[in-house]
Amino acid sequence: MNIPFFSFDIVHAEVRDQLRNAFDRIIQKGVFILGDELIQFEKSFSIYNKVKYSIGVGSGYDAIYLSLKALGLKAGDEVLVPAHTFVATWHAVKASGLKIVPVDVNPVTCNINTNLLGNFITSKTRAIIPVHMYGQTCDMDEVLDFCRSQQLYCIEDFAQAHGAKYKDRLAGSMGDINATSFYPVKNLGALGDGGMITTNSEALYRSVASKRNYGSWEKYSYQEVGINSRLDELQAAFLNVKLEVLESENARRKAIAFNYLEGLKGIGDLILPVENEDCFHVYHLFVIRTAKRNQLKNYLLEKGIESSIHYPILPHLQSAYQSLGFVRGDYPIAESIAETCLSLPCYPGLSLANQDRIIEAIQDFYQKGI
Repeated sequence: MNIPFFSFDIVHAEVRDQLRNAFDRIIQKGVFILGDELIQFEKSFSIYNKVKYSIGVGSGYDAIYLSLKALGLKAGDEVLVPAHTFVATWHAVKASGLKIVPVDVNPVTCNINTNLLGNFITSKTRAIIPVHMYGQTCDMDEVLDFCRSQQLYCIEDFAQAHGAKYKDRLAGSMGDINATSFYPVKNLGALGDGGMITTNSEALYRSVASKRNYGSWEKYSYQEVGINSRLDELQAAFLNVKLEVLESENARRKAIAFNYLEGLKGIGDLILPVENEDCFHVYHLFVIRTAKRNQLKNYLLEKGIESSIHYPILPHLQSAYQSLGFVRGDYPIAESIAETCLSLPCYPGLSLANQDRIIEAIQDFYQKGI
C-alpha cells in the first residue's frame, strides 16, 4: 500500500460527522456570507490565540495584503521579508506597492536570520514580516527588539504555525498585526480557501474589517475603497469544528516528528530539524536536508512513499521577480535549503507502521549507497 504525502481521508476521519453536520446546518440556515458562523469562529480563534481581535478573510495572501494596507504603508516603503518562504508573502508586499527587501535565513531553523536584519535597514524601511517556517516560530524577542529599536511594524506570517509557541506566546499573537492561511493542508485547514488576521489594536481591526468588505462597515455605505475578501460561513463552520481538535492533532504531529528524529539520527548526510529551546514546534512540515535529495525522493517513490519539496525555486529566482535583479548566489543559505530540502509525510493519523516503513526506506537508501 502506498503512503501518500498527505491524506484528507485520514486527517478528517475523526471529525467527518461533525463536518457533515456543519454543512447541513449552513444549508438549512441559508446564510453564506458574514453570518453567525464567522462571528463565532472569529471569537473562538481570538480566545485560542490569546488576541483581542480576529478577522476572517478569503486567503492567507489576502491576510498579508490587508494587514499591510491597514498599517497605512506608502508606495515605495520597504518591507523586510525572508528569502526562504512561499511566494505569497512576497506577492502580497509587491501588490501593496511596497519594496521587497529579502533577508537570508538561519541555516538551522530556516527562519529569517535576525543577525542580518541590521544590514538591510534604510530610511525607507517600515516593516518586517517574520515567517514561521515549517511550524517553528522565529526568534521573536530578537525580531520585536529590532522593530522597537528601528520603529518598524511587525506582521507575523503564521500560516505554517497554528498552535506554535515562542516562550509560551502563540504564533500570531506577538506582532502589531498578523496573517495566516487556512489552506486545506495547514495544521488548521479549511475545506477550501481561507485566511485570518489577528491583532490587539482596535484601530487595525476596524480598518481590516472594512477593507475586506469593499470598504464598508454598513451595507451600501462605503468609507473607503476595499476588496472582497471574506471567509465564508461554510469554511468558518468547518474551521470551528477543526479548531477543537487542533491541540490533539498538533500533539500527534510532534509524536511523528520525534519518531523520525530518533529513527533517522546519525544517518548519512541527513540534516534533521532542530527545535529551538525557546520554541514549541508544531511540525506543519517535517523537513530533512540531504545533498542526495532528488535520488532519495525517487527511491522513496519507488517504495510507494510520497514526499514533497518546499520550495524548489525561491521567490528571488522566480520569473515574476526577474525585474528586481536578483541572481543565484545572492541568498546562499536559502538557496542551499531549496536545493537539499525534502518534506516527509507528517500528518495526524499517519500510522506508526507507516512511519517506521518510511524510516526503514531511508535507512535502506543510505545502506545501499545510492
